Amino acid sequence: MPINVDPAELAKFEALASRWWDPESEFKPLHALNPVRMNYLDGYVNVAGLKVVDVGCGGGILTETLAKRGGIVTGIDMTDAPLKVAQLHALDQGIEQLTYRQITAEQLATEESGQYDVVTCMEMLEHVPDPASVIAAVHALLKPGGWAFFSTINRNPKSWLFAVVGAEYVLKLLPKGTHEFKKFIRPGELSKWARQAGLKTIDFRGLRYNPLNNSFKLTDDVSVNYLMASRKPE
Repeated sequence: MPINVDPAELAKFEALASRWWDPESEFKPLHALNPVRMNYLDGYVNVAGLKVVDVGCGGGILTETLAKRGGIVTGIDMTDAPLKVAQLHALDQGIEQLTYRQITAEQLATEESGQYDVVTCMEMLEHVPDPASVIAAVHALLKPGGWAFFSTINRNPKSWLFAVVGAEYVLKLLPKGTHEFKKFIRPGELSKWARQAGLKTIDFRGLRYNPLNNSFKLTDDVSVNYLMASRKPE
């Protein structure tokens, strides 16, 4: 079976790896987003003492937060340089109960099926050739009753205007070419893939970015960036 990665997508994030933890870099919005998405998770589950895997962890911004909350965390990604940055940053911060691996969700699911209480998969699905395959792997990784959280970008004219034109060309928050509009995912598609994998969709929430103060907030508007909470039945 071919590995579910896009070499061009990996190359984008490899090139930016050294700036991952710079809050004024291209990852400035990601740093602003992290507390909001973590608060969203907190509304459903306390990760302290739970086994957690962060799929598509990149340089480890969310991964470290999960570990600081007491989770026993594994961060996985297929990029080499960002993973090295993540490992060094965790070492520098003295964070324990945190492991990084260069492996796909599908490969990990064959090794550790049914081993995790929580799976996060944030800003990753729009960068792989087969998002449904990742979601199926997330289901396989979870214990019965486990939680899965996803975030991605909707596909419509408004999301193209805000997430591509606005973020990459006008505000220059992200490097040009970071996103491909055709890879964006409608909530109905994400929910369908989750249902086909065996996950129950619990909630959708939108994320609204304010570039004037570099802040995100949760909203009922899922037309651009959004989160989804789902659960594996007991």
